[in-house]
Amino acid sequence: MKKIIINKKFYGNIELPKTRSAYKHFVSIVRAFSSNEEITLKTMYSPNKLKSFNSYQRGGCSDELLELDMFIELSSLLRFSAETAVKLKNQIEFINDNAYVNLNISNSLILFNKKVPVKTRKAYLFWDIENFSNISPMFSHIVEPFEIEDKNIYISCNPDSLYLFKAEWEADLYDFGKTLNSFNFTKCDHGKNVADGILLKNFEDLKAVNADIYIITYDIELKERFRESCSKSNNLYVLQRKILN
Repeated sequence: MKKIIINKKFYGNIELPKTRSAYKHFVSIVRAFSSNEEITLKTMYSPNKLKSFNSYQRGGCSDELLELDMFIELSSLLRFSAETAVKLKNQIEFINDNAYVNLNISNSLILFNKKVPVKTRKAYLFWDIENFSNISPMFSHIVEPFEIEDKNIYISCNPDSLYLFKAEWEADLYDFGKTLNSFNFTKCDHGKNVADGILLKNFEDLKAVNADIYIITYDIELKERFRESCSKSNNLYVLQRKILN
């Protein structure tokens, strides 16, 4: 939590998002305010960066959306206009068809195998990283709040995706002091739905009881197969994909 004190006046507290550039942008905004400069999106981003938001970007600009949330929150504390930031955020979410990633993921989880959850002792995460590769929201909205231990996290992906995206995944995990090998990670063989099959086998071999089970995939068939294999003593949570209006 950062205290905002400008010219010996306290304006409030703000939680900085966990992105590489959040602190730099925070400082730029505070400096502009203290110098009585106009605060716009150019205070955070270059013209080329702003232009890039007009087209699709892999990952849905998840970091930038968090930074825009910070800009909007600061505008409320420091009393400057955030209208352009709100419009840009909506634009990014629409263009990338990825709003569901950057909303609070926990609000998109639904209990899949019963109407009312039961009391549990452990929590497990089964994550098809190819379907949902955004690292930061996964940790800040699921792993950390639900206190899921590294040993209880199962991740799989097919070799082509690992070849293309491993460096990006590892860079994001580094922010949390982790690597793919911090978890039960499986590099699968080639073949249709191999990664999904590995996750299901991990779950079946685990024989978990009295646990919260989180399945991070948009594969409808895989969700059903997990439900069929799930003990009634478990709470099975799946991710519900949100559709933009």
